Amino acid sequence: MEKTFEEKTFGKAALKLIPFLFLLYVIAYIDRINVGFAALGMNEDLKFSDAVYGLGAGIFFIGYFIFEIPSNLILAKVGARMWIARIMVSWGIVACFMMFVHSPLSFYVLRFLLGVTEAGFFPGIILYLTYWFPEDQRAKTVSLFMTATAAAGIIAGPISGKLLTLHGLHTLSGWQWLFLLEGLPAIILGVIVFFWLPDRPEKAKWLTKEEKKVIIDRISLENQKKEIHNKASLVETLTSGKVWAMGLLYFTIMIGMYGVTMWLPLIIKSFSSMNDFQIGLSSAIPYIIAGAGMVLIGAHSDKYNERRRHIAFSVSIAAIGLVLSAYIHQPVPALIALSAAALGIWSALGPFWGRATALMTGAAAAGGIALINSLGNLGGFVGPFLVGVVKNRTGNFEDSLLLLSVILLFGAWLVMSIRFENE
Repeated sequence: MEKTFEEKTFGKAALKLIPFLFLLYVIAYIDRINVGFAALGMNEDLKFSDAVYGLGAGIFFIGYFIFEIPSNLILAKVGARMWIARIMVSWGIVACFMMFVHSPLSFYVLRFLLGVTEAGFFPGIILYLTYWFPEDQRAKTVSLFMTATAAAGIIAGPISGKLLTLHGLHTLSGWQWLFLLEGLPAIILGVIVFFWLPDRPEKAKWLTKEEKKVIIDRISLENQKKEIHNKASLVETLTSGKVWAMGLLYFTIMIGMYGVTMWLPLIIKSFSSMNDFQIGLSSAIPYIIAGAGMVLIGAHSDKYNERRRHIAFSVSIAAIGLVLSAYIHQPVPALIALSAAALGIWSALGPFWGRATALMTGAAAAGGIALINSLGNLGGFVGPFLVGVVKNRTGNFEDSLLLLSVILLFGAWLVMSIRFENE
């Protein structure tokens, strides 16, 4: 069947925007999780315990949490082009400075500052996508964008593993080279964002007048309909039970996601005798599986315009994968179980944001999306920290993985328990 002009227009916008935004998020996610690969050498060089590493890995999200809502409100006011560029350049500088970590305190401070400087990037992009794509395309669009997190894991593993082999070059440790060379792309891309990214459809030079009108009219009509049913102000949105419920749900998902990703190289090391480069290659496998599942589940969720069951099913698969990984100690089956966990966690993200963004419109959406993401990203602190504390006490990852699975099952129950008016 031949596509309509509207379908072609939104397809053109997706083709222009999503690959570029995808690349930006790949870089963001690499700089966020590369500490897990650096830990293979850094923890030994600096004598960091599991508890110290877990706290440092997670404290990133405290800085992110504090500054996320203000950052997103500024983005809504000054535009995505300027603010995303600022975010990327500043976090790239801090990411490079991670090479100067020499003590637990410096580790905590720099990870906290990395969170402060990156705050607002992800919710800003989610808000930005609502300017361009209607609700019935949003789960698929967000899924395509967020597969960057899976792609980052695929890319970061082998590259980080290889960079660790530079140990001793010009008197620097391998983990120092890792932080320096993986931080530079954010600075370069931040400059490109400033000169290329259009703030809204009406400012896109690559759209014709007719194409701009199609997008603007469709988004405006959709927002008008939402405002009729939901005229909430920013304050009302930030105090809405629906918004906080979505934030709590995202909190549970992020505990699982970052509890696994920040420790994945060390978890793989615990059940295998691989070297750092082999661990890097193996860690890419769960992300490959996660990326594929994410796109398929997101598209399926859009096709049937259903979110709740897609989220609950995905999160349940993640919990089962973590339970299996806790009891399986052979390398191949354990890696398969971890891949199932990653598949479930990542597959929940597209339907989740499809559901969350449907609740809000206008200026309130900037604050609401940031609040949900802020609450969720506290899970990014809790997950790695819990794994580190439990691992420090037990000497293994089994109990940590079981605890993460229980939290994810609570998330599955939560999403099925909360119904909104339009569901």
